[in-house]
Amino acid sequence: MAGFDPDDARERLVQRLRNTRVDDGAVLDAMRTVPRHEFVPEQRRRDAYDDRPLPIGQDQTISAPRMVGMMAELLNLEPGDRVLEIGTGRGYHAAVTAELVGPDHVHSVEYHDELAELARATLAETGYGDVSVRAGDGREGWPDHAPYDRAYLTCAAPEFPEAVVEQVRPGGLLLAPIGSHSQTLVRARRRADGSLDREDHGAVRFVPLQ
Repeated sequence: MAGFDPDDARERLVQRLRNTRVDDGAVLDAMRTVPRHEFVPEQRRRDAYDDRPLPIGQDQTISAPRMVGMMAELLNLEPGDRVLEIGTGRGYHAAVTAELVGPDHVHSVEYHDELAELARATLAETGYGDVSVRAGDGREGWPDHAPYDRAYLTCAAPEFPEAVVEQVRPGGLLLAPIGSHSQTLVRARRRADGSLDREDHGAVRFVPLQ
């Protein structure tokens, strides 16, 4: 693509994020490393470092970089954390998470077979092949790798899926857009009895969980 320098565009994006809503240096470094343009359709690559969602097929979107960074900060991700992601898309958010916790600690569920296949291929091509991706119903989570330290949804649900909550260890964090027409980003810590200590982090707009 003549005139398009993805490394320069990515660095400019990171500087914009630093000046707005993302403060965590490790998160910014992760976003500086992951080539977002590889995770969007080829015809949208020039737009990859705009801070906005982009369509990726199957009526799904890749989240705006600012939202990915905010979610990573809210989850307080640390190396070695075992993470469950619901809604792989093409794998960008999983790659950012992998930079923070290690690729072999990320387990992601995507509803659409085609997107799951694209995500696996792109993750492998960009150095994150140890991220585990399966096609299936995200409401069921992925019990094979539980318990998780963190779980998050990249799609809106009426409530945290019960199975996902059960797969997070006591003291672990969950994060998701909660609501239908009106959505709120909610972070919750799982108590020992399985209940959730919740806090709201503002209005958001995501595609619905399928």
